[in-house]
Amino acid sequence: MGTVPAERVQALRDQCSGQVLGPGDAGYDEARQVHNGLIDKRPSLIVRCQDTADVVDAVNLARDEGLEVSVRGGGHNVAGRAVTDGGLMIDLQAMKGVHVDPRAGTVRAQAGVTWREFNRATHVHGLATTGGVVSTTGIAGLTLGGGLGWLMGKYGMAIDNVRSAEVVTADGQVRTAGADDDADLFWAVRGGGGNFGAAVSIEYDAHPLSMVVGGILAWPLADAPKVIDYYRDFTSTAADEMTTFCGLVHAPDGSGNKIVAMPLCYSGDISAGEKTVAQIRSATSPLLDLTGPMPYPVVNTLLDDAFPRGARNYWKSAFFKDLTSETVAVMIEAFERAPSTMSGLVIEHFHGLVTRIPAAATAYPHREPGYNLVLISQWLDPRDDDANIAWARSTFAALSPYMADAAYVNYLDHDDTDRVRMAYGPNWDRLVSLKQRYDPDNLFRLNANIRPN
Repeated sequence: MGTVPAERVQALRDQCSGQVLGPGDAGYDEARQVHNGLIDKRPSLIVRCQDTADVVDAVNLARDEGLEVSVRGGGHNVAGRAVTDGGLMIDLQAMKGVHVDPRAGTVRAQAGVTWREFNRATHVHGLATTGGVVSTTGIAGLTLGGGLGWLMGKYGMAIDNVRSAEVVTADGQVRTAGADDDADLFWAVRGGGGNFGAAVSIEYDAHPLSMVVGGILAWPLADAPKVIDYYRDFTSTAADEMTTFCGLVHAPDGSGNKIVAMPLCYSGDISAGEKTVAQIRSATSPLLDLTGPMPYPVVNTLLDDAFPRGARNYWKSAFFKDLTSETVAVMIEAFERAPSTMSGLVIEHFHGLVTRIPAAATAYPHREPGYNLVLISQWLDPRDDDANIAWARSTFAALSPYMADAAYVNYLDHDDTDRVRMAYGPNWDRLVSLKQRYDPDNLFRLNANIRPN
């Protein structure tokens, strides 16, 4: 148990509603595993919380005993920050409560909920909220860092739909932060990436939405230059309701064939959405067309199989204000050299409501129209680690002349410490000031860290 006195560990076990696991306990190895199979850390203690009181006790113990703290919701963070090596892991996976108030149009969900579970609960009431692009992602981690998703053009990012958050801060206090209550903390947690405490539940606005027009269009890789040219022109005037991504990826049939794909979701009138998709189809002649009306929760699962739990992941990411022909050529050339058939480059379009919110309105600052690239290096065999990591790094370096001075905090990998400040941009100084107030000793530092001094 490291330096933690045995009597303190036993006292925590006696009062905890959940489980307290050490390295020799049954379930320990399962609990310490996160989505990224490249991560292999061993906490001294894992507290599998059932309620907010468990989180408070875990925070108090870690602070008093000087333990590094990690907070695990869905465990999807590519850098593996959900698990500590030698410290105390606060595991929120069992906290699965979801309460939908259809009359008020709100949802309060605990931090162990995934977007698949969230969407299932809201869909029965004909409601939806901007959530993750992949449904297995946890709601809390994604939201704290910003939360891009299928509905962000119409409804903003996940943080733009947050009404309040229940947070356990470093002093062990439970704070409900909202616009009229602890407003500074409310501002900070909406994009501050977990720096200000353990979020145990979040209340969201929910919007009337059941059916969308969604799916995937795909073309041979040889068509990538003209498809991405079309994508750039199309997205420059896209309606708020239309969210489209564009990826250089491998065919999901196991053939290893390289393709260019356009996942999409239209969250407005169904007939208008079908006409919009028909416009794309007629202009580009796709090789594969898997689009049509579908329930919103289905759209949120379309890319799940591309991100299997336990695969080894190393990511890079950057914003681009435009997709120039030079930028696209570098992307295509790099993708042709990808050593793994699980890897790809995905372009995410930012437009609509998410770009009309002032940069200082939330801690998340990047509100300009444009594109974010997530460079996904993913593979299965540990013997291939060096080759796949090197490919991602060399591709990122080749693209660096075309990048904006900005980064999305949720995509930063473990070695992106030099890019943390650009993730928070013009909001950095205010965030540092609030970190000094809420976490002066930097207890919550396993994140894209904002140092208090």
